[in-house]
Amino acid sequence: MEEYFGNILLTEFTQRNIEEFIPALVIIIGIIFILRGMNLGIKYVSPKTIANIHSLIPNSLQ
Repeated sequence: MEEYFGNILLTEFTQRNIEEFIPALVIIIGIIFILRGMNLGIKYVSPKTIANIHSLIPNSLQ
């Protein structure tokens, strides 16, 4: 009975698409983390440097 409802919810085509999509998503996220770690200055990917963070803190708090 369970198998029947599973086939209705996830057709073979949909299940195959999900199985192909997940490894691609993992690779893309991995590439983003590698680029972030390299600190290349890419907007929205690279982390802010310590110098930039200190410039955001007002002098009265330092």
